[in-house]
Amino acid sequence: MLERLTEPFMMYRGLPRSIYILFFSRIVNTTGAFVRPFLAIFLTSNLGISDAQAGIIVTLAIVVNMPGTIGGGWLSDRIGRRWTLLSARTLAAACYVPCAFLGNSMVIPALLIASSFSNGVGNPASQCMIADLTTRENRKEAFSLIYLGINIGFSLGPLIAGFLYNNYIEWIFLGDAFTTFISVFLIYRFVPETYPKLDEDSCGTYVPHEERPEVGSFVSIMRKRPFLVAFTFINMLLIFVLNQNNFALPLQLKDVFGMAKGPQLFGIVMSVNGLVVVIMTVFLTRLTRSLRPILNISLSGVLFAVGYGILFIATSFTYFIVSTVIWTLGEILNATNSGVYIANHTPMSHRGRFNAFIGTVMTMGVSASPMFIGFYIEAYSLSLVWPLMFAIGMAGAGLMFALYALEKRRYASLPP
Repeated sequence: MLERLTEPFMMYRGLPRSIYILFFSRIVNTTGAFVRPFLAIFLTSNLGISDAQAGIIVTLAIVVNMPGTIGGGWLSDRIGRRWTLLSARTLAAACYVPCAFLGNSMVIPALLIASSFSNGVGNPASQCMIADLTTRENRKEAFSLIYLGINIGFSLGPLIAGFLYNNYIEWIFLGDAFTTFISVFLIYRFVPETYPKLDEDSCGTYVPHEERPEVGSFVSIMRKRPFLVAFTFINMLLIFVLNQNNFALPLQLKDVFGMAKGPQLFGIVMSVNGLVVVIMTVFLTRLTRSLRPILNISLSGVLFAVGYGILFIATSFTYFIVSTVIWTLGEILNATNSGVYIANHTPMSHRGRFNAFIGTVMTMGVSASPMFIGFYIEAYSLSLVWPLMFAIGMAGAGLMFALYALEKRRYASLPP
């Protein structure tokens, strides 16, 4: 009986030791990820600003992430992944500490924006470390495990934060900072620098053509990869849709169930999101591991469209739970396959800059989402957000499948 229960997890055996440390680090960090999920509610309810103004502030926090990401990509390729990540995450956590003691001061949004910038610096390094430590044979499993770790913590974090929010708001900030410091220490103590040797002969293993080191500017190398560029912008549409779980979804719960219940119900919804990831990531990875990553990402768009589209007819909390299960399955497919696709199509010499470019484009989708939707809600209504998300999700899914078809026609054999 025990063997049957553990069998699906056997695909995670044999990964590099540092991957397991990163896995545990992510669990700790995301268990305390209290601030971002409740940011829209905090800005509108605690600071007393409008939905449109909240959308602008959230957008600014996301926009400054972009120059941080660009700088982080350059630093990752120049000084290494490890110190870039450690420095960035430490500064990001430090920005949260004063927020616990500032009450309703408008200095808090400035600190949150600064924290977002620092987090942006660390993001390319984090992605590069996973790619550096793996090969095409175990990369999907590694990205799946890291994503699983993120959501083991996230299945608990929002639930805890939902109950802390009304009575112990300062711990939303302090808890987030403290758990980030612990996760940084784990990487500092147990994960060495992962920056690869750029001489293929010194690597000791065969390096696939698209991952081999290259000489030249980032722009010149990017021009050789038009499918990767197209993939990036199409996936931006899908991330635009997914990001409603951080803006329109909590506002919808507050609108339907009131301020007294809204934050707690949102905490429950996001914990369901985390639990579905924890339960289904292993099985969904095993079920789709033979499919091309790009096909799995196309399917994620369909699941986003259906999951959010259901909220247009939501009349009870049950609809929100069903919706969350569906779009979470799409999130799993997107998160566990997009990193693999990117790693398989980028040269190791420029991984930081490619991840920075792609991360910046993804951030454009995320940053446009709250501002656009904030004004859209004021112009039309909150309920009409969901048909729009259905349309964008289906369009993104169709474009991603068309890209797969073009790749298949051009290349006799695609990278796995």
